[in-house]
Amino acid sequence: MKAIACTGYGPPEVLQLVEVEKPIPKKDQVLIKVKATAVTASDCIIRSFNMPGAVRFPQKQFMELMMRVYIGFTKPRKPLGLVLSGEIESVGTKIKRFKKGDQVFGWTGFSMGAYSEFVCMSEEDSNRGCLSIKPSNMSFQEAAALSYGAVLASHFLNIDNIHSGQKVLIYGASGAIGSIAVQLAKCYGAQVTAVCGSKNIELVRSLGADNVIDYTKNDSMKLLETYDLVFDAVGKNKTSELKVQCEKALTTNGKYVSVDDSNVPLRSEYLDKVREFVEAGDMQVIIDRCYTLGEIVEAHRYVDQGHKTGNVVITLAPNADQRG
Repeated sequence: MKAIACTGYGPPEVLQLVEVEKPIPKKDQVLIKVKATAVTASDCIIRSFNMPGAVRFPQKQFMELMMRVYIGFTKPRKPLGLVLSGEIESVGTKIKRFKKGDQVFGWTGFSMGAYSEFVCMSEEDSNRGCLSIKPSNMSFQEAAALSYGAVLASHFLNIDNIHSGQKVLIYGASGAIGSIAVQLAKCYGAQVTAVCGSKNIELVRSLGADNVIDYTKNDSMKLLETYDLVFDAVGKNKTSELKVQCEKALTTNGKYVSVDDSNVPLRSEYLDKVREFVEAGDMQVIIDRCYTLGEIVEAHRYVDQGHKTGNVVITLAPNADQRG
């Protein structure tokens, strides 16, 4: 089967399309024919071995060591790729949640491997992945893109028990995580202020944001109020004067959280809940560009620029863009 090998940590050019053996599922695994995956910010961090810039000694060095232990010391041991959608081709004898032919989406976690035509996954949630039934009204491309934001946004918003009437600010509202976070917060009944660039203002409004702040405007900080929750969906690699002020724009008991703050537990319940919102017509996913597996280098170059809107998807099968 075709897969993307990472020949060493570095720029996008370290990625190569290779032929590898098709995996065989164990008794507690399913074999998934991957229809689509996505190039996420996390994929690019792993490929380049570039940890978030705000992490300092000794935490940064400890994180780098753990990353090498889990993923590989000189290069990743397995093909990259953290999110996927596809169809279950076969199941192990101990599998109960899924059956052959099920259309699924999810995270592969430390196992990675989604940049492949086939991948094996357990049905049990762990740091090696989580899996759920794909939303029936989404294409494989959309479902693969949804996985990343669904898990991250669900984790960072749920820990604060968002409820109706809360004021929430989301910094980086047009990205893969932020675009889902805006919609998720609205589904929970929050009043959402979104921060994004000029070109994405109307897009973010269409996602349900009550107020939008354009970070490119000189007077943007004057529009800040105080919020029960400020969620940095961009991460600490990027900063600005506005972002610093957002961190401080909190009510007395308000909280600031960033996507860099903690390891995220991979839970299929996150995917299940978001699927309910999608199938009810309350949530959509934004796709910026689509590439083939053979165009993976170009896809990583684009994501590295840091200006994508929503998600960058990799298609591995014909008709992956069709819903149903």
